[in-house]
Amino acid sequence: MAALSIEDPELFDLIRAEEVRQRECIELIASENFTSDAVRECLGSCLTNKYSEGYPGARYYGGNEHIDKIERLCQDRALKAFGLSAAEWHVNVQPYSGSPANMAVYTALLKPHDRMMGLDLPDGGHLTHGFSILATDEGGRPYRKPVSASSIFFESMPYHIDAATGFLDYDKIEEQVKAYRPALLIAGASAYPRDWNYKRMRLIADSVGAILMADMAHIAGLVAVGEAESPFKWCDVVTTTTHKTLRGPRSGLIFCLRDSRKMDKKIDAAVFPALQGGPHQHQIAGVATQLREVQTPAFKEYIIAVKENSSALAKYLMRHGMKLATDGTDNHLLLWDLKPLALTGSKMQAVCDAVNITLNKNSIKGDGAVATGVRIGTAAMTTRGLSAADFEAVGSFLIEAADLAVKIQNAGGGPNCKLVEFMNRFSTFSDDISELSDAVRKFATSF
Repeated sequence: MAALSIEDPELFDLIRAEEVRQRECIELIASENFTSDAVRECLGSCLTNKYSEGYPGARYYGGNEHIDKIERLCQDRALKAFGLSAAEWHVNVQPYSGSPANMAVYTALLKPHDRMMGLDLPDGGHLTHGFSILATDEGGRPYRKPVSASSIFFESMPYHIDAATGFLDYDKIEEQVKAYRPALLIAGASAYPRDWNYKRMRLIADSVGAILMADMAHIAGLVAVGEAESPFKWCDVVTTTTHKTLRGPRSGLIFCLRDSRKMDKKIDAAVFPALQGGPHQHQIAGVATQLREVQTPAFKEYIIAVKENSSALAKYLMRHGMKLATDGTDNHLLLWDLKPLALTGSKMQAVCDAVNITLNKNSIKGDGAVATGVRIGTAAMTTRGLSAADFEAVGSFLIEAADLAVKIQNAGGGPNCKLVEFMNRFSTFSDDISELSDAVRKFATSF
């Protein structure tokens, strides 16, 4: 067949436009990164053609002799990347992403309507950790309304960060766990800038006989090179995505202990045939080649730089009077609290989009329906070669963008004006936006 540019020029142009956007943007979304050419070569390989339902040595289709070797290689590298013994730990490399990986764990280890607890989504947790919201029924009685599948099929109750400090309050978590008595306790977050005390979480889980699961999706790259606390010392099950700080393709992994509970067999059966069909072997190959890189000295240097850059950006923003959740960071991300500027996260995100800076609105503890913060990550732009000094320049752009957002807001409507009205007033400030956008583009494309 012809190349995409000939076969489907419309789609080719859209992909090229996205490539230009990525190249010209300062990419600060904490869950994004830039894969290597080797990973992308795997994703576009002939492996996407092959159906391989089942597991190595036990497929439902023929012709999987090479596929079996690729999947076993990925499993071997996954264990080695995190310093795990194959005799003690099992890994399933077939989950399509992090959310299916988490759902597979719940399906394998819980019965319908068993209880689970995870960090609340507005406090920095994840949608798949049993997220539900407080609501009232027709009679005015309060109840928790399920939102994610994990809260539809299982009974969930969230724990929280401390409202004053933004840190996890392990004493309070223990109190809640002993009152609710979940069958599964989850340690993990999508927007928490500090390390986890997995040892304390283990003790809390043991106090009620709960399984302890860690979702290290955001910090997996840090864990692999010893730049974050390892959940493997204390947890029964560990899940992760592979495309954030691991810098691989979009996929998922599930690690579990090999013990008398037979969690490995149960999890494998939950992934296939319970939840998924044929695995995506092009993704598994991409994960395998990235996990090889994870074990190199260069990757450790990269992760150290990610943390240094995150710390440098946090310190720069705080030096210039900005408020950050927990007053800093231990990992690759930080949360900027915009309440002192009377801005919402969506307005800051909109202005940043207009000037080629990509980040995302995010709840800050105490927020209601409106997020008053933004989440910022350093993994992607560290991949592009930015240093701590460069991230101070990024900090100056962010502050300038915030000042611009305040100016637009002050032009009419106040802090509660609708986002569409806010965006419509961009034209009033076209000169400011043009200058900032040109500066950002020049900065971004210089790397």
